[in-house]
This record gives sequence, C-alpha cells and structure tokens, in this order.
Amino acid sequence: MSAVLRADNLVRILPGEVPVTLVNDVSLTIERGEFICIMGPSGSGKSSLLYLLGLLDVPTSGQVWLDGENTSVYGEDDLANRRLEKLGFVFQFHFLLAEFSVIDNVTLPMRRLSRLDESAARARGLELLDRLGVVEQSAKHPHQLSGGQRQRVSIARALANDPLILLADEPTGNLDSVAGATVRQILKDLAHDMGKTVVAVTHDAAFAAAADRRIGIVDGKIDADWRAG
Repeated sequence: MSAVLRADNLVRILPGEVPVTLVNDVSLTIERGEFICIMGPSGSGKSSLLYLLGLLDVPTSGQVWLDGENTSVYGEDDLANRRLEKLGFVFQFHFLLAEFSVIDNVTLPMRRLSRLDESAARARGLELLDRLGVVEQSAKHPHQLSGGQRQRVSIARALANDPLILLADEPTGNLDSVAGATVRQILKDLAHDMGKTVVAVTHDAAFAAAADRRIGIVDGKIDADWRAG
C-alpha cells in the first residue's frame, strides 16, 4: 500500500469572541485501499476532521497532502478541481437533487469534470447503478426511492469520476439495520475489492467493527488508532 492522504498538524479554530477549537494538532497517514472509521462522541471533532481531509474546509494551520500534493498551496478553484477529480463524498442525508432523475444525479459530477461526452457518462452512470443494485431505478426521481436506495445512488454519484478516496459522514445514520448493513458491505467491498480508500465517520458499532482501522477522536485530538488483526 502507499499513502494517498496525509494530515500534518491540522488545527481548525472557529474564530469569535470565544474561539472554538474543532481539530487540535492532528497528524495521520491514510494508505491506499484502507477502510477506516473515525469515531468519537458528539462534538469531538470527527466530522470537522473529515471535512478538512476532504478539502471541504481549510485548516487554521497545518497541511493536507492528497496523492502526494500539498493542498495548502492551492486556491479555491484548484481545491474544487481536486475534490472533483480525486474525492467522492457520501453524507447521512444523501443530498440528491430532487428535480433530477437518478441517472442525471449520478452523471452530474462527470458533466462538471467534462472528461466524458454525454453518451459515455450515461453509460458509466448506468454501470455504477447496476453494480450497486439500483439500475432499475435510473429513470426515477429521489422521492420515489427508499432510504437505502437513495444512499446507494449517492454512492454511485460519489464514484462517478473514479475517485481515489471516498469520504462518508454517518452514511448509515439515517437507515434501518438492513439498509445500513447493505451500505456497510458496499463500502467495505469498494476498499477491499476495488482498491478505493474509504474514510467514514460513524456512530454505528457494527460499521466500525467491519473497518480495517478505527481512529478515535476526543476533543479534537486523536485518542486511539486501532488496526484490525
């Protein structure tokens, strides 16, 4: 394995009359193909750390290295391009666009990146939906799907541009146990069978138990780092 994501002394402080430290001097290295869960109590900083690693937020100090590149030297446009090219995101609430069909939701990142023409993007989108067991829903709109189906569509959308890393924030938090188990297995298979790096924030003990590595966060600091086996 080789490192695809590295954090060096990350700090994130919300300014104000009483500044709030969300992430406090966090350093870690994430390897290609790892399935990682970040855990901790509410308010511990785990989602804040995920957003820094995913270039959705900018650290107060410290650096994030993505695929060997120091992202601290990038401006807003370059950060947006790196997110689009190399990162995929799955959230507790899927954030599918209600006015778009399933297939249009999945092809949206491909259209933004503009590497594929419309026909090729649609073909890839259908392939991803088929792989995730929801291709028969491709013409429907999000409100016509179950919660588990919507989350599988959101995973297909996250995979649209073949990212190096999939980042997930409580991906099973809004699902029943059966749908949650399906999503958990999909993410595990993406890491173990497809070589994707998966980093997920979770409160779900069963989800965490399936991970290769569990990182504990308390008060914005890494409290523990366990590896399976």
